[in-house]
Amino acid sequence: MDLTLDIPCRCPRCGKGFFKMSNNWNSTKLLGVLMLANFLIYIAVEVSRSHNHDRNAFKKNKMIPKEFWKKTKVSTAFWNREQERLDDIYYLPLVNASELPPHFRGIPRWLNHSCKHDVNVTAQIEDFNSLPQRFQDFLLYMGCRSYPLITRAPKVCSKPPYLLLAIKSLAPHFDRRQAIRESWGRAGILDGQRIATVFLLGNTASTDHFPDLSNMVKHEAELYGDVLQWDYRDTFFNLTLKEVLFLEWFGSHCASAQYVFKGDDDVFVNTRHMLAYLANFSISSTQDLFIGDVITNAGPHRSRQLKYYIPESVFTGGYPPYAGGGGYLYSGSVGLRLRKISRLVTLYPIDDVYTGMCLQRLGLVPEKHSGFKTFDIEEKHRENPCAYKGLILVHPRSPQDMIKIWSWINDPNAICHITSTPKTKKTKYTPL
Repeated sequence: MDLTLDIPCRCPRCGKGFFKMSNNWNSTKLLGVLMLANFLIYIAVEVSRSHNHDRNAFKKNKMIPKEFWKKTKVSTAFWNREQERLDDIYYLPLVNASELPPHFRGIPRWLNHSCKHDVNVTAQIEDFNSLPQRFQDFLLYMGCRSYPLITRAPKVCSKPPYLLLAIKSLAPHFDRRQAIRESWGRAGILDGQRIATVFLLGNTASTDHFPDLSNMVKHEAELYGDVLQWDYRDTFFNLTLKEVLFLEWFGSHCASAQYVFKGDDDVFVNTRHMLAYLANFSISSTQDLFIGDVITNAGPHRSRQLKYYIPESVFTGGYPPYAGGGGYLYSGSVGLRLRKISRLVTLYPIDDVYTGMCLQRLGLVPEKHSGFKTFDIEEKHRENPCAYKGLILVHPRSPQDMIKIWSWINDPNAICHITSTPKTKKTKYTPL
């Protein structure tokens, strides 16, 4: 189309001064219509696109702030790096970890290799060779969580228990296990509720200077049917391993238990008072129950002479709230959730701290209960039968003490007046 331009006339009567086209007026109208149509189509597309964006605004990922793209500082401590690696691969919800990633199929393969020492660890920890032997052993086998059962307890939960007592023990501690069976850990019906008891053991390796007690433990397991023994070294740092192995067994063989008490074999437990405490609540209201002697604002000890020494090359940071390992009580629901989340928490040398780490990732905080005395009671009250009436746990106690105190509690002639002040969490015991 040939377009020419004339200078418009300034005269108002002339009527000229427009663009002159060589084609007729119909062509001009057609061109105008096409341009208008294109403009309307453009407007319609933009309106539609804007509408869809508003409608899907909460379905799309939001723009991540610039801070996200900053390079994160990699921890120098080995445990922290391993946990950060887990967190990067599997998002650990801090509010509710009952819902794990849909593609999660169990313990990550790289966190559960064959139970052989991982020599690669030695190159990842700068001062590995100068660490105490117990640390070297723990770190070399930290990736192994699957050990076979030597002795099983197939009938412990054949009838769903109201309360499962899971007791950490060592193979040579026959007297402690027997005292528990004859006192506070007797399996059966107590105050109308079914109690089940199981003892948790590792092996008796000659490496740890144990005599060969395997046949005795085997006979004990056959006699009582309440011993779970796995084929791993039963050392202090492997108590965390005992914890996760128990949780796996619990989820597979005793998931119907309403409550779980987990403790050491040198504690006295007032099982009757524990049942009385639980009777104050409905099952549904205690789904998040986890009580014990809770420790807060704690962190790793750096003195090599201490039992709980943790080197900075292994772990940095503070500890979450945790219940002292002498014993704690939790719901079966919490136990099942601990089983799931523990698969995504790197093993830590101290078992009660490790449990606190798992609880933190479940969004749970253990509750302190004044009835748990993991550091004993005042000496002047230790021979007073009434001092034990309102307690749930006292640590430590010998096998003889367990049987003696249990007889006091069950003596129908022993009458005690117990006054409790929940707000101050102090209890006064007065014999009548």
